[in-house]
Amino acid sequence: MAKKILITGGTGSVGKTLTQLLLSKGHEVCHLSRSKGKNPSVKTFIWDVENQVIDETCIDGVDTIIHLAGAGIADSRWTAKRKELLIKSRTESIKLIYRLLDKKPHQVKEIISASASGYYSNRGDEILTETSKPLDDFLSTCCILWEQAVDLGKKYNLRIVKFRTGVVLDKDSGALEKLAQPIRFGVGSPLGNGKQWISWLHLEDVVNMYDFAIENEQLEGVFNMSSPLPVTNAELTKAVAQQFKRPIWLPNVPAFILKLLFGEMSLVVLGSTRMDVKKIQDAGFKFKFPDIKSALKNIYE
Repeated sequence: MAKKILITGGTGSVGKTLTQLLLSKGHEVCHLSRSKGKNPSVKTFIWDVENQVIDETCIDGVDTIIHLAGAGIADSRWTAKRKELLIKSRTESIKLIYRLLDKKPHQVKEIISASASGYYSNRGDEILTETSKPLDDFLSTCCILWEQAVDLGKKYNLRIVKFRTGVVLDKDSGALEKLAQPIRFGVGSPLGNGKQWISWLHLEDVVNMYDFAIENEQLEGVFNMSSPLPVTNAELTKAVAQQFKRPIWLPNVPAFILKLLFGEMSLVVLGSTRMDVKKIQDAGFKFKFPDIKSALKNIYE
């Protein structure tokens, strides 16, 4: 059944790809954005989260809200000001929408929101399920506050789905683009000891999982969003090198150098997060790219 779907953060790589998928399935898609959109098939409503301004017509006729908005976690060093922005861009944005639901009649039935694998933070070899406890560092705190803000929607009797998203593999953005660049030139190497687990997944599986959550209205609660076969940093580096037919000959980049360069934010690349995805698989979701080799082959060939 076709729905009217409002997406926050619709101009990022996940938002853009998801928008195209939903349009192809006959849904009506709108975006909430800080600036006018470029896609003629998508109506863009303007909002300004910092100043708590929102176009109140954005929820008219909307069935589903997909909440992807949030400043990039690894885009700049974690100063106190940056940390505040990282949290507020995720939490105040959804609260602004909920305040609008308070004020105005609506037909919104469900909120499907991003969260992140950062909820678990750096856990070594521990296999992490949705019931695993978070840590108390910045990454975990950010995700806890994010999920708590999304859960405020329960008072409107909304169906709420939260996806703790791992490292999304996309050729033109994010972690893979940064990892692949030096490897292409023959100067790539694992980071730290290379043993840290990366819970990754192909961009196509990300958007398919959002679509799965829209279509399966019995789905509710929190789900790990990752491939069923996570890899270590060294394994990912090696797999990308094999895809490009390049050697890995340099020694690992020492952890202390990464800590000097990035400070606390080095946790993003040095942290080890090994998520289990049995819960979403048991709900019936099937991965198109479960293993790293098939994912990289599709991305680069």
